[in-house]
Formats: sequence, C-alpha cells, structure tokens
Amino acid sequence: MTGLTIDHGGAIAVDPDVLRDVAHRIDAVASRYDDARSAIMRAHRIIVDTPGFSEHVDTVGLWASGEHVARLRSECQETAESTLLMADAYEYVELRAEAEMLAQTDPSTAQRLTRRADRLAASDERISKMADDLVAQWRARRFEGLTGNLVTPALYDHVFGTAALVGAFSGFGKVLPGERLQGTADPVTVSPVKTSSPQGAPSGLAGALRRMPVAVGAQVAVEKYSFADGTTKFVAYLEGTQSVAWGGAQPWDSKSNAELYTGKRSASYQATIEALEAAGAQPGDEVDVVAHSQSAMVAAHLAMESPFDVQMQITAGSPVEPTLDDDQTIIQLRHSDDVVSGLAGGGSPEGTGSDDSITLLTEGTPQDTLGDLTVDAHHLDTYIDTAEMADELSDLRIDAMHEFWRELDTAEVVERTEYQAERVG
Repeated sequence: MTGLTIDHGGAIAVDPDVLRDVAHRIDAVASRYDDARSAIMRAHRIIVDTPGFSEHVDTVGLWASGEHVARLRSECQETAESTLLMADAYEYVELRAEAEMLAQTDPSTAQRLTRRADRLAASDERISKMADDLVAQWRARRFEGLTGNLVTPALYDHVFGTAALVGAFSGFGKVLPGERLQGTADPVTVSPVKTSSPQGAPSGLAGALRRMPVAVGAQVAVEKYSFADGTTKFVAYLEGTQSVAWGGAQPWDSKSNAELYTGKRSASYQATIEALEAAGAQPGDEVDVVAHSQSAMVAAHLAMESPFDVQMQITAGSPVEPTLDDDQTIIQLRHSDDVVSGLAGGGSPEGTGSDDSITLLTEGTPQDTLGDLTVDAHHLDTYIDTAEMADELSDLRIDAMHEFWRELDTAEVVERTEYQAERVG
C-alpha cells in the first residue's frame, strides 16, 4: 500500500478559514522576530557605544544574528502572505463550485455566491489563476490508479477508465442538494437475527469497519447508545453489495446498486430505514452511519433526506459523494485503484461536509496481480488495512474523528441488534 493522503476532498486540501488562522499565527511569529531583531540591534548599539565593551563581545556575530532574525521575519511574512493567498484560492474554488451546483435548484443563492467569488478574484489577479490550476490538478489526478495496470491492462484502461468517466460526466457521482430518491422501493421484510451488548464504542476507523454484521445473512447492525442524561444515539453499520443477482430475495444486489446510483429508492435503503425503526430510532434522533460500497449510497441519502439526524458518516469505497451541510461530518476512505469508488467521478472540487470532514486516499493494491480481476481494491478487508494505517497517524483531523468515538464511549448502556432483510412479493 502506498502513501496515504488526507484532505477535505476535491481540489480543496484544507478549509480556507483554517488556513487563514494558520497565516495569522505565522504573522504573529513574524512580529516576535521583529521585536527580537530590535532588541539585538539595541544591544549592539549599546556595546559599540560603550568604550572598551566591544573588546569582550563578538559584535560581528551579534550583528549577524540580528540579520539572521530579520531574514526569518521576512520568511514568516512571505509564508503568511502566501498562505492567505492559498486560502483565498480555495475559497474561490469553493464558491464557484457551489454556485455551479446550485444554479438549477437555487439560482438566487448561486448568483450571490458568484458575486462573492468575483469580488474575491478582483482583489488579487493571482487568485483565479491559482484556482484554475488547483481544479486542473484535481481533475488530472482523480482517476490515477484506474489505468496502467500491467497484468490486466484491458480491464483497467478500458472498463475501469470508462466507469470513472461515467461517474464524472453522467452526473450520478455527486448527489446534489435537494436530490431525493424517486419511486417506490421493492417491499422488504426485516428481522432481528442477533443481539449483543458491546463493551463501548469502536476505538477508531478500523474498529468501526470491523463492526459490520457478523450473523449469517445479516446486512445491517444497529447499536443504540443510552447516556446518563436520558439521551440516546444510534450507529448503523451497513454491509456492501451481497449479490450480483438482479431483484432476488437479497436487497443488497445489483438492482439496488443501479437504483441508488441513478437516484431511485432501493430495497436496501428501505430495509435500512425499517431496521433503524425496529431498533427504536425515531425521527430527529441522531443516527450515525458506517457503510461500505453500495451502503455508502444508502448513507448519503440517510444524511440528506431521511427523518434521522446524521451527524457523522464513515464510508469506504463509495460510488457517490453526498452534499452535506456544514454541521455534518463525513470520513471517506477511497482507493485510487477501486473502480467502484471511481464511479463517484472524483466527487466535486469543493468537497463536502463540515470542516472536520476528510477524504483518506491511497492505492489499495499497488502491486499489479491477477487479484485485480476480483477488484480486490474494493474489498472491505483492503479498506480495513487503510483504516489501520490512518488510525496510526498523528494528525489533528484524525484526532477529531477519534473524539466522536470517545463521546460514544461515555454511554452507560450499548445495545446491538443485527438484522436480516429480504425482498418479498
């Protein structure tokens, strides 16, 4: 497995406000250097002006120290200025992308965002050029890993490459604001098949992905966390595709994949809603989601249109990217050589979700082998390997995600139920 990159998704690596805060901190350091140089220069003047004092002090070295501090001050100022410029470029990308996305559903807001972007670009002629370069770089790298396989070039270069282009240009790879699943899902029955009482919440990304249902036939596990103050939270763990068949008893099949990807209500989505209701979740309750593959599309619509309050979702190998509100956090694990993840078309330049939302990207199976024929880069076990690597990193964005689990760990009671769903009729 190659190196792991962490960013906000799309062309925006870091939230613009975070960058501006960093720039202001750097500028504060520059002012301290200015004070230090002034103190050194005053000391130098006192020494050279005092008869006989300079014989005991290396005044040349002292002067050089002052000049070195001055260079450090200049470097800090330049870094602060370039950081502010990068923040403006990121914000410009974000504003333009959001305006384009809202042009059809909310034209007045789109126009307002466009005006803000135009004012920002007018403040510095470098901003729009930097923004164009950022988007171009993002577009160029978003399909890296899906082509150039030496063992199965026809599969990767033609089939996988085409799938990625479908995601990018069909419009299905990004779930836009206001998009709701259409139609009526196939009827399902949902039955509990296993109950347990876990000892607290998972201890990280890998632990979360390992909480997928274990009972034979189960596709959904729901954990109910009850706290001392009487509040409750739910976490749903949703399996990926279980069958390549079409329309049989198994709701997590190819039919549901196609329905969800094209914006139709699927049996797997319906089964998830019914499993949550069976577990006691009511409209307005916080329901957070850990999902793989097809179920990441379920998670997207749970967050965007269900009656539940989805504050956190963790997805692995999602074929789509949702459009989340600023108070919703998403942790996306993606493999650059995963054709299913490629169906998201790289997501969108502006990314999605809260400031704490991140995309973890790496090549799942960097060695070209015949295992690529089974799309092993998409397997849950491969994503668990990536999650383990992420859990070991010392990164503030990863630490913020761990805080989510620590809060759940304060629950007095944890009840877990696994459900099996089937199509009927």
